[in-house]
Amino acid sequence: MKSKAVLELADVKTIAAAAEAEALKNNWAVSIAIVDDGGHLLWLQRLDGAAPISAQIAPAKAQTAAWGRRESKGYEDVINQGRTSFLSAPALKGMLEGGVPILKDGQVIGAIGVSGVKSTEDVQIGKAGIAALGL
Repeated sequence: MKSKAVLELADVKTIAAAAEAEALKNNWAVSIAIVDDGGHLLWLQRLDGAAPISAQIAPAKAQTAAWGRRESKGYEDVINQGRTSFLSAPALKGMLEGGVPILKDGQVIGAIGVSGVKSTEDVQIGKAGIAALGL
């Protein structure tokens, strides 16, 4: 039987605080979602001024990154390159840049999804959150 690392509440709070700090530093109103490796929501926060829809998009991006074991941008790229049939993939709703998996020892232990600003800025916020874990 194998053992695996899991996100604990303290880890989630560390990620969330660092992601929020990155967003606030840049005056970006976003929603931040963190999920476990199965895509189950562990954290959701909508910063002041963030559009209500961002609170739906951020968890979807995080779930897509966790389930796919890769950044959600990969799915967006596939679709933009003409494989539009991928839009029918079951359960994947967040096939937009902004979902980033959280890796420990090469294994996905969760993901963060951010929505509310440019996709590259969403990723910047997410990666800042993950970096705070020092993995």
